[in-house]
Amino acid sequence: MSHQPDGGPWPSERPAPPALANAADERQSLEEFLGYYRAALVDRAWGLTHDQLQVQLAPSDLSLGKLLAHMAFVERIWFQVRFAGEEMPEPWSSLDWEADPDAEMTAASTMTIEQLLAQFNGSVDYSKAKLSVVEDLGQLSERTDREGHAWNMRWILIHMIEEYARHCGHADLIRQSIDGDTAD
Repeated sequence: MSHQPDGGPWPSERPAPPALANAADERQSLEEFLGYYRAALVDRAWGLTHDQLQVQLAPSDLSLGKLLAHMAFVERIWFQVRFAGEEMPEPWSSLDWEADPDAEMTAASTMTIEQLLAQFNGSVDYSKAKLSVVEDLGQLSERTDREGHAWNMRWILIHMIEEYARHCGHADLIRQSIDGDTAD
């Protein structure tokens, strides 16, 4: 990753690239890849102004601010709501999802980088805490899909890696269009 900021809302320890497959067990590999992509998304937004966080690259309406807000929401949905069976916390529980299915992204347009990173880091911290007490990646979620099937933690981790990887690709393109910065 290209940025090495000091202080501020940046995580105190940035993850190294994931370990070689033969050097890590399954859980360590999954956690390292997820941590790496979480940091990669934050890296793409680091150092930008509020206006730059709102830049959209046609034909998409995604912005780096929207991606940070979306992934904060996704972390809560999967770890807190679906896996732990808890209720969705604020600010998401009071958003009007019927009027705006992308309400978490719409709200991002009024947030500062500090607010976006605090929200994102809070969601990631919650997810890490929830994961830290899971002893077996086969543990099933409290909630189920529409057909009544639960997700196990292994599936959730793999899904989160996929979600971050996809959105980090979007973030790379948006960031490059703003100032030419490319992730390394």
